[in-house]
Amino acid sequence: MEQDKNMRVGIIGAGWIATKAAITLCHLTNVEAYAIASRTLARAQEFAAKWNIAKAYGSYSELIADPDVDLVYVATPHSHHFGVTREAILAGKPCLVEKAFMANHREAEEIVTLAREKRVFLAEAIWTRYQPAVKIVRKLISDGRIGEPRLVTATLGYSMGEKPRIMQPDLCGGALLDLGVYAINFVRMFFDSRILNIESQCVKSKTGMDLTNSISLVLEDGILANLQSSAACVGDNIGVIAGTEGNIIIDNINNPQRIRLNGPDRVFVEEIEVPRQITGYEYQFLECREAIADNLLEPYSMPLNETLYIMQLMDGLRRKWGVRYPMDDF
Repeated sequence: MEQDKNMRVGIIGAGWIATKAAITLCHLTNVEAYAIASRTLARAQEFAAKWNIAKAYGSYSELIADPDVDLVYVATPHSHHFGVTREAILAGKPCLVEKAFMANHREAEEIVTLAREKRVFLAEAIWTRYQPAVKIVRKLISDGRIGEPRLVTATLGYSMGEKPRIMQPDLCGGALLDLGVYAINFVRMFFDSRILNIESQCVKSKTGMDLTNSISLVLEDGILANLQSSAACVGDNIGVIAGTEGNIIIDNINNPQRIRLNGPDRVFVEEIEVPRQITGYEYQFLECREAIADNLLEPYSMPLNETLYIMQLMDGLRRKWGVRYPMDDF
């Protein structure tokens, strides 16, 4: 794809995540929502008409076969990512796959291996990784504004009721893959040193899915991270990075808007607002466009090895909790 050419995105799935992507793409000048595929043509046509999308398909395979699609955006539930992503990669289509990337590490490793063998671009759409707040916080840390980091806390909670994608094993239910993945990424995108110890607990639903979980990580560089995620309550969604000389408070680990810096004794130093955004999804699409134009096979902000590492970490947590999906091999 040439640098001055619009990247034409084909969206697979027509749910809320796909809607948010369409809202975003409508406001970009060099990336466009070109095609939509749903399980029924009527649903795809309705979505296309609402968001002024040129092509509507009643099957995922038809969209993948469209020669004018530059990037396939997989916005189905994560239980259904594997098959459609595999088909797209075999067709030579670059893919941006919603989080959680796959149901488990086995699926993720197979897809990443295939993409590397076929030399097809592949990325995980964990949107927080691509946002400007990441660079802002990293600079505050590297500049020594809070001294030596020692403690990270992060919570993400939404009261989701009895939604099938949270309650059903065949849809890879539970809080971890839907919400906990953000809390884990919150730690990893600032501190990626080796994990020395993991302790965790979860409260399960009647269907055996983790509704609320707590994870403690001890990192090799002397940092302790305490993480909580829940699909059963309204969390404060705040992230805190505490150091020897102050702390950084991020207002929402799921989509940061304000970053507060405090000095010793929690004395306020400054508040930084992130750049105005469309939805926050734009950064992942823009980075994909740039990477594909530069003939890269993965994005800088979320390397595939990091995606694999986090999938493996989540497998280990679920194995301990006894939370299993039909596609698991453990």
